[in-house]
Amino acid sequence: MSPAKKKQRSYDDARIRAAVTAQFGHVARAVRDLGPEELARPSGVGEWSVGELAGHIAWIADSLAGGLARPPAAVAELSAVEWPFATASLAGKISEAARETLSGAPVAELFERAGARMAAALEANPGSRVMDLWIGDMTLADFLVTRTVELVVHTDDLNRATGLDVPVDRQALAACTRLLADALAVKAPGGSVEVRIPPFAVVQCVEGPRHTRGTPPNVVETDPLTWLRLATGRTGWAEALDAARVSASGERADLSGLLPLMS
Repeated sequence: MSPAKKKQRSYDDARIRAAVTAQFGHVARAVRDLGPEELARPSGVGEWSVGELAGHIAWIADSLAGGLARPPAAVAELSAVEWPFATASLAGKISEAARETLSGAPVAELFERAGARMAAALEANPGSRVMDLWIGDMTLADFLVTRTVELVVHTDDLNRATGLDVPVDRQALAACTRLLADALAVKAPGGSVEVRIPPFAVVQCVEGPRHTRGTPPNVVETDPLTWLRLATGRTGWAEALDAARVSASGERADLSGLLPLMS
């Protein structure tokens, strides 16, 4: 699945840092007023309650700071676009670590502590810093792009579970949309299908005849939020088609066998 032969998308480090910080802040402000009954509700993410989902979001920031507290690695092994394919084997370990790290404190306190740790760690480290991570050594800049995926996807989870309307930072949404679109192109390289996720991403994928001009014969189009739900298994392909959240034209435009990219 290596994307080595294709030039990888670049991201502005300052904008990604601002997006991660902003999205974490949106969630922190929203969850501090949730009561015990709301926190005990099912989140729709595995067996987590809403409180456990909130704790995991706090852990995203806390673990970033923890990773930067460790000695740096020498060379990056993993790029941002490869990250989605490396996550499945660590789901249980991450869940356990989050529970151990953040249990026993009120949600508001968890977010305040984790946010402060993350802010201090980001202030002290450049994007070129190579982090020693369970998933594989990555530069801080690349790892921060993956944090937009975690934060935006779990913000959507939280909104659906609670009825909250936690805002989604536009830059964070753009980055995670693009990263997962590029991951699809890595998983199914080719040029026979054009996947459009306006206004943030257009990628070509799937082996077969490549179009050279005009409207391509195989086109998939959807909105960013639906794309994130498809890519992470929150929504199924058939379900999204039936709800007219996805349009797919052409004999090669069925992406059901390629999704989800991560879950």
